[in-house]
Amino acid sequence: MAGILEGVDQRTRLVGENRLELLLFTLGGNQRFGINVFKVQEVIQCPPLTRMASANPVVRGITNMRGKTISILDLGMAIGKRPIENIDNAFVIVAEYNRSVQGFLVTGVDRIVNMRWEDIKTPPKGLGSCNYMTAVTEVNGELVELIDVEKILAELVGVATDISDTTQLEGANARPIRLLVVDDSSVARNQIKRTLEQMGMECLLAKNGREGIDTLLEMVKDNEDIREQIDAVISDVEMPEMDGYTLTAEIRKNEQLKVLPILLHTSLSGTFNKKMVSQVGADMFVPKFNAEELAESVRSLLKEKGIIQP
Repeated sequence: MAGILEGVDQRTRLVGENRLELLLFTLGGNQRFGINVFKVQEVIQCPPLTRMASANPVVRGITNMRGKTISILDLGMAIGKRPIENIDNAFVIVAEYNRSVQGFLVTGVDRIVNMRWEDIKTPPKGLGSCNYMTAVTEVNGELVELIDVEKILAELVGVATDISDTTQLEGANARPIRLLVVDDSSVARNQIKRTLEQMGMECLLAKNGREGIDTLLEMVKDNEDIREQIDAVISDVEMPEMDGYTLTAEIRKNEQLKVLPILLHTSLSGTFNKKMVSQVGADMFVPKFNAEELAESVRSLLKEKGIIQP
């Protein structure tokens, strides 16, 4: 356990090449789950919690950490499992999602494993809307699930997707402005889609970087001009099979696709990601999720690239 705690900070600074590191944990029982170490700030024994009478039952309480008050969410309960009974023996994974810090209550923390994104797979089809799995992988012959935390947070606190400026953007082409939105979370894809449609844009959706690059390559297979079919790409960073950094690099090294503007839109924040944006050749980085900021960033990028008039 001490090794995990000591290693989290240094591991989050690794520059991956379509790789990630997962912190494995349990929610009661033998099933293991994983969270990207990039999201993790620290792992602690569950501290004393102050219960909030009006809070959602998933929020087991609040605690003060380094002068900040954070909510502690029972992660198992959030995905339909029984609540953790003995929280004194439980652990809290302190993580940052979408610009806010939360603590996730788990029954046990195992270890960190280094993975390739191509070994992280999209969940099987037909799981239904009540499913909270965003990806699955295998570690030493054992199934590991990655939870759609963005979906959990959207259900708990809601996410505003309406924007104040709904001016319809018009491009140089006769067709509407069209963007490819790449994100493994169905909640995130729909949030982005809702925001962009208010601006009069059309959205093509892809569930991961592999599906995104395949979609783009299909568009240019007969040497067609990609700019006649799509105007820009908005991509998450963390995705199964191919992450957003690798997707960006693949687009930039392809002669037919490299002209596309790329905006990386991710719940991973900080200066590290800004450096990676420049390194892989993306045009802009916007942390999730603020509809107004996303809309303004898209406007700014399209103006800068001459796709819409200033």
